[in-house]
Amino acid sequence: MNRLASLLVLITTLAFFACEHKQTPPTPPTPVNLITAKAATVLYYDKYPATTIALKQVGLYAQVTGYITSINFTEGTHVHKGQILYTLDTRLYQASVDQARANLRVDSGNLKQQQQDADRYVYLAKHNAVATQLVDHQLIALQNAKDSIIAAQQALKTALTNLTYSNIYAPFDGTIGISQVRVGNLVSPGTTLINTISADDPIAVDFYIAEAQLPHFEDLQMHKQKTIDSLFTIQLPNGQLYSGLGKIAIIDRAVDPQTGTIDVRLAFPNPQFVLRAGMSCVVRVHNQDAAPQIVVPSRAVVEQMGEYFLYLAKDTVLKAHSDSTGKKNADSAGKGADTVETPKLRAFQVKVQLGQTIGPNVVIKSGINEGDRVIVDGVQAIHEGSQINASSRPAGGGKDSTGAGNQERDSSKKQ
Repeated sequence: MNRLASLLVLITTLAFFACEHKQTPPTPPTPVNLITAKAATVLYYDKYPATTIALKQVGLYAQVTGYITSINFTEGTHVHKGQILYTLDTRLYQASVDQARANLRVDSGNLKQQQQDADRYVYLAKHNAVATQLVDHQLIALQNAKDSIIAAQQALKTALTNLTYSNIYAPFDGTIGISQVRVGNLVSPGTTLINTISADDPIAVDFYIAEAQLPHFEDLQMHKQKTIDSLFTIQLPNGQLYSGLGKIAIIDRAVDPQTGTIDVRLAFPNPQFVLRAGMSCVVRVHNQDAAPQIVVPSRAVVEQMGEYFLYLAKDTVLKAHSDSTGKKNADSAGKGADTVETPKLRAFQVKVQLGQTIGPNVVIKSGINEGDRVIVDGVQAIHEGSQINASSRPAGGGKDSTGAGNQERDSSKKQ
């Protein structure tokens, strides 16, 4: 029994020391995907939420009191300047015109009489046949008669104006909305909104930009930058692009201190009246950076405490030593063994500065150079110095990394 116990202790001890000296197997390289950084001309569209605005829009109000007797248009259609839209009851205003004309005729007869009397008194005064006082009084009466004529003429103009106001006309060409009154409704001057009319062609599109972008848009307004085809276009609510091209009409006078933005107004032709005031749309500003830019997939970027990093793949040399058994052992340095150089591919983190986001890609302004191998997939599983097993792919994941043509950037996203 003692021998058996001693044998068991010996076996256990040998097993323990065997496990103690067993080396942990090395961690296998992390599989990743690489792209080779290349510089190219970057084309993209900045996108801004926008609203269509009529360049001219007015509310129609009655200028005299009266009952609506007729509506002379089709709601929601295009009307022309000077077209009669509404007619009010004209009987009262026609009566005022007739009365004013009658008063004018009476005053005209009185003026004629006063003129004759004045001429007679002046003639008699030359022969000392009438008192001077009577002459003076007659001349005053003549002047009063002339003033009465002027008053009567102005009263007739007022009556005619009120009669004209009983018809409500279109102030300019545009689209008229749904009528707020019907035949038989009583309207009052300046208080009852009858309808709204807005100009159609051209039509404005308003959107807001950050104050940092203001110098760029001022240059575009003054045509200081190279003309770009399709500089301003809009995307309709159904996703289609509007065929017309816009231009900057107005940049607002001041930046909103609360939001740090400023209003920019574009003007678009609208001959077919496709655009209507109040529509939501997206303004696309075609932009072009003059210098080539390096573009990488956004998924390759790692954010840490507000800073941005990329992982680059670089070849390194690992010095290994051969022990007395002929096996490579990295820990046997200094034992007089032969040194063997083994190339390894490892990941190294670099800080970068981001530029514009273009669809699924992002512009890298600084931090990497052309030819660098950038890790785009597998960045979550690696760290500084991680050994990697990489497969290379074209820049941009096999797609054109220039972003030319249809790439778009939402300006509301911050880098």
